[in-house]
Amino acid sequence: MHKLDADMGAGENPTACNIFLCRPHQQNGDRKEARRSVTKISLHQLPEPDGSPPLDDYNPHLHREVETPTTNAETLIHLLKGSLGTGILAMPNAFFKSGLIVGFVGTILIGSLCTYCIHVLVRSQYRMCRSLRVPILSYPRTLQLALEQGPSVLRRFALYAGGAVNAFLILYQLGICCVYIVFVATNIKQVVDEYYEAKLDVRLYMVMLLPPLILINWVRNLKLLAPFSSFANVVTFVSLGITLYYVFDGIPSPSERNMVGNVVDFPLFIGTTLFALEAVGVIIALEYNMKNPVDFGGYCGVFNRGMGIIVFMYVFVGFVGYVKYGEAAAGSITLNLPTDQKLAQSVKIMFAIAIFITYALQCYVPLEIVWNTYVKDRLVDVSNRRKMLVEYVMRTCIVIGTFLLAVAIPRLELFISLFGALCLSALGITFPATVELCLLWPSKCYGRFYWILVKDILLIVCGILGLFIGTYTSIANIVQSFL
Repeated sequence: MHKLDADMGAGENPTACNIFLCRPHQQNGDRKEARRSVTKISLHQLPEPDGSPPLDDYNPHLHREVETPTTNAETLIHLLKGSLGTGILAMPNAFFKSGLIVGFVGTILIGSLCTYCIHVLVRSQYRMCRSLRVPILSYPRTLQLALEQGPSVLRRFALYAGGAVNAFLILYQLGICCVYIVFVATNIKQVVDEYYEAKLDVRLYMVMLLPPLILINWVRNLKLLAPFSSFANVVTFVSLGITLYYVFDGIPSPSERNMVGNVVDFPLFIGTTLFALEAVGVIIALEYNMKNPVDFGGYCGVFNRGMGIIVFMYVFVGFVGYVKYGEAAAGSITLNLPTDQKLAQSVKIMFAIAIFITYALQCYVPLEIVWNTYVKDRLVDVSNRRKMLVEYVMRTCIVIGTFLLAVAIPRLELFISLFGALCLSALGITFPATVELCLLWPSKCYGRFYWILVKDILLIVCGILGLFIGTYTSIANIVQSFL
């Protein structure tokens, strides 16, 4: 759901991205003050697992200051638009790795798990905001404050929690940027190869893309990119529709495909699906920007409705894409379209343009984290001109870094599974469960038979296993691709 990051970044309130993905604007002082602030969390103030309200009547939702809040419908549209990126195009390849039945059931289970963990994180943030009497808490700060009141074995990691969350967010967003470079270059190469006998290496197309990528990332005001983002959204919808036309043209019977894939490839399926479905930082920003954030959760809330539609779309595209192309399903379904037909070529070019525009918006997130959290405060006594120069150098270096990684490993499907397993297992599963476990630790209000504690421990274990197994499998396949 990576284009959602673009919509949020290019919208009317870009500060939301800063609030949740970078160092929060509404900090409670330095780390020492943060530790003292934890003592403000009176255990009787925390809502019970059964939903009973705390004694304190402070409502964080009523104290949020959002310049242009979004309605429920607008939030749902942002959520849906975000699903139409490189992730959904990679689902046929994911189904090839898993097989039809495992892919069908597995995508629904992973989507449900991601949805539940986001609910756990948002609910925990609300409890902490209510107890600390603050309107918002960033994701890094939420984990830090939770660990400081969790089991003693975990408290030692509280000091590093914010850095860990930021590191995973930066790595994930830069991974998306690498995927985008490979995607754009590969799709352009397929089209150009039809008209020129000299078949250039895909890496040369990446080199050609580098100067415009640097230039577009020098744009410091995201509002300037908003019209281009809207154009990219329209192009993406049209291109996806044309792609499905080709998929259903002469589609074979599902019985011709494997129902269950190779077990060794299951971690690649999980990593790809996580990459496609999970965008935890941006979803939190969406909830923050809502006019009625109370409508975000609930069984029929905005988030559940949106994720239900998104999971259906991913299952649908993955299923029919694999049925159509079978073992030939590429890292992006656009690469399976005919190379000699003008309409198919136009789809590849349109998708390449849309993803190229989105690259700048995706890169905005790690740029803001690095600049606001680690660089800006070191330049307090430096002139504005010098600051601007340092910022442009930093922006250029980050773009070159993603470019070099893409050139080194120009394998789209392996990139997607690697960053999905490495980053989103932690951000989307392990960390939310850790926050809830630590938040309820002082009161031990884990419900009957301590089911919440058992559930959180299982989620943490699953997240850690997904991280290590998925990352190992992806790296092993990357190494194997060079042999």
